[in-house]
Amino acid sequence: QVQLVESGGGLVQPGGSLRLSCAASGFTSDYYTIGWFRQAPGKEREGVSCISSSGGSTTYADSVKGRFTISRDNAKNTVYLQLNSLKPEDTAVYYCAATPWKLCFLWAGGYDYWGQGTQVTVSS
Repeated sequence: QVQLVESGGGLVQPGGSLRLSCAASGFTSDYYTIGWFRQAPGKEREGVSCISSSGGSTTYADSVKGRFTISRDNAKNTVYLQLNSLKPEDTAVYYCAATPWKLCFLWAGGYDYWGQGTQVTVSS
């Protein structure tokens, strides 16, 4: 059974940091491209970042470039998203998703498997 489980969310002050984890089970994650998406209340889900199955290619949304870093540890079947210099507008539920496509892209419709999400709240 394919399963993705996110963790690491929480409440943080503006300018703070968090590290989100996406643990995969039921499949070998190094065969899959992994994406991170987020959805704030009343807004559409948006792509944040992705990393190709090999880890050799990454993509970031313009809104998070220079602040977020995606990485993967295939030995642990886990993908990480480091969130730095957080802003209130980063507040959302963050989801990880997997696709067998080898390319990295931020279109949610192309991902087959989704986690349950982890809440990130940036507030003073």
